[in-house]
Amino acid sequence: MAEKKLIKKYPNRRLYDTEKSTHITLQEIGELIKEGNDIQVLDAKTDEDVTAYILTQIILEEARQNNILLPSPVLHLIIRYGGTLLDDFFKNYFQQVLNNYLAYKNSMDQQFRQWIDLGRNWSDIAQKTLTGMPPFNPFENHAEEGSPKKKKPSK
Repeated sequence: MAEKKLIKKYPNRRLYDTEKSTHITLQEIGELIKEGNDIQVLDAKTDEDVTAYILTQIILEEARQNNILLPSPVLHLIIRYGGTLLDDFFKNYFQQVLNNYLAYKNSMDQQFRQWIDLGRNWSDIAQKTLTGMPPFNPFENHAEEGSPKKKKPSK
């Protein structure tokens, strides 16, 4: 696994990319993560790990822009049982559920692509078998050299 990119969070709420020696926004951190990077955010004053807090801010900002994060009933449950019941769920099951969903989705996408390819291949094979000719392509120029030329109408 690649090393985590280190980001420092300063008291004035500014975030600093230690690798590039520049300030960075929450949106830019989100883009880094979408590109496959892992990050770690440390409070510059206390060296406390505030990664989860910053990642939560990124998710909430994206939810605000799209006007949805989780359905209201789920948010009510999170608030109602927050520190007890849901803490256990998020620690033990949530990541596993997401990983399983992504694996299933990738598997189905791959299977669907194979079905489409199989359909294309079967269509080509059926065309050749039934007609003894290559598949018809209406955009292909069939007038080749050596083919009979049209006769001019006689007068």
